[in-house]
Amino acid sequence: MTNQKEYSFRDRPINIDEEGHSKWVYAKKPSGKWHTRRMFVAYLLLAFFVTAPFIKINGYPLILLDIPDRKFIIFGAIFWAQDTFILALLMLSFVLFIIVFTVTFGRIWCGWACPQTLFLEMVFRKIEFLVEGDYQARRKLDQSPWTTRKIFKKSLKHGLFLLVAFLMTNVFLMWFIGYERLFAIISDPVGKHLTEFLVMMAVSLFFYWMYSYFREQLCTMVCPYGRMQGVLLDRRSMVVSYDYKRGEPRGPRATGDCIDCRLCLAVCPTAIDIRNGTQLECINCTACIDECDRVMGKTGKPAGLIRYVSAEGIEKGHTSMWNWRNRAYSVVLILLFSFFLYTLLTRPEAETTILRTPGLLYQENEDGTLSNLYNIKIVNKTHEVMDLQLRLISPEGGEIRMAGNKISVADQGMYESSFVLLLPRNQVTGTKNSIRFAIYHGEKLIETTESTFVGPEK
Repeated sequence: MTNQKEYSFRDRPINIDEEGHSKWVYAKKPSGKWHTRRMFVAYLLLAFFVTAPFIKINGYPLILLDIPDRKFIIFGAIFWAQDTFILALLMLSFVLFIIVFTVTFGRIWCGWACPQTLFLEMVFRKIEFLVEGDYQARRKLDQSPWTTRKIFKKSLKHGLFLLVAFLMTNVFLMWFIGYERLFAIISDPVGKHLTEFLVMMAVSLFFYWMYSYFREQLCTMVCPYGRMQGVLLDRRSMVVSYDYKRGEPRGPRATGDCIDCRLCLAVCPTAIDIRNGTQLECINCTACIDECDRVMGKTGKPAGLIRYVSAEGIEKGHTSMWNWRNRAYSVVLILLFSFFLYTLLTRPEAETTILRTPGLLYQENEDGTLSNLYNIKIVNKTHEVMDLQLRLISPEGGEIRMAGNKISVADQGMYESSFVLLLPRNQVTGTKNSIRFAIYHGEKLIETTESTFVGPEK
């Protein structure tokens, strides 16, 4: 009988044991040219995250996601609830942008730009390395009995974790309420904003738990993006890969370049072995590339045993990253984003809604006219006060009587009022008549809107 080689396949994430318990990952401290590049990108993005709420354009926030008031300011442009379609185009463009990069470069978003990775790898792990040392020192510390030294190091680390989590929460809140309102809440007594304070503490504790204990499990078990890559990647996608043609057979005395030092596994923040191929846990952080290049340098072999390369690049030396899929996605992305820019640039400066007051019918007046009562709402989408006029376009001969002297809408503000429209009887042709209004800013036409006028049966 021919001997058959036994193969085993993983049926669970690498950081979960057979009983379903999580296994703690002791990742080696990364270093090298790729890590330096990641740090540069990461700290630029973290700086943007922290400073964005303080940056203003013409006196207004760069970014403000005011959900209670249903007002969003993104790079100085104001979006209201009425602009849901435009916001949806922006979100679709962003999602498609990530898909294009995933098809082309794999999970480059996860390793280089995802907030979870940025804070975990570039903030919390850096604190851990600073306080407890590298992976061997951390493992030894965790396995040692509780001494004064261990209590001090653990207390210092978790104290810093709590402090960073609290600061993260405050910055996170500024994206939604603005720094002025946050500073006002902080300066007031706690009892005056008890609900906000409790929410802030709850979110801070959640961040602390996520970055202290849950960590990479968010990427391997919760986030669906890792599973999506199995659908999005193809054989020409540029991902962090092990060149098995060059590295196998592995071992200190084998003919392949891989000496089986397992340092690529030790430095991986999700504890996978990149030599087993592309896996859902791989976030393309490039830590294994730096570690392997260092080993290749010491053994006198060329770098690049682990590198950014496609499957076809390893098998056939194919270097082009372009194929019909990412070209098609790119065309759709350009068209979608162009449509977003068009709708953004052509939207009116103010949006008006005029509705006939419900439950009321027409009234007959002594001068022979008929009248309807209307409610009007105007949203100012600019950064300046707008003094507007409401005019009737059709039918002719009508008169508008506003409740108030003038229509003045504050910058980014909303105006709500009511008015009466009077029409000559000969202009009312039935029970339901179409009418058209125009909104003017001085002599500039802002927009037109339609409504109905109820009259008697003919």
